[in-house]
Amino acid sequence: DVVALNTAKNLVGSAMAGALGGYNAHASNIVTALFIATGQDAAQNIESSQCLTLLSAANDGADLHVSCTMPSIEVGTVGGGTGLAPQRACLDLLGVAGASTETPGANSRELAMVVA
Repeated sequence: DVVALNTAKNLVGSAMAGALGGYNAHASNIVTALFIATGQDAAQNIESSQCLTLLSAANDGADLHVSCTMPSIEVGTVGGGTGLAPQRACLDLLGVAGASTETPGANSRELAMVVA
């Protein structure tokens, strides 16, 4: 049962190991990969990968509901490594390169949703 496995590994196991805010299945690996690909500060993966992963059975066990709460994703679409050609190409591919001309911060918010 994957729900029980999540509880045992991600919740109870992480708590027993003394995890501080990282009750998940190595979200930092995915966050760091996306950060490097999009020109983010890879050191910010510490705060940005803190999350809580929950699983629950739905529709009498026919489906699985997965939620991952990530309260502190720190990203930007202007400055730093976002100007490097490969990273800029990734941001262009995602449609979030540079500053939003319509709504300040919109591109960063969208990038944070991609990371989540």
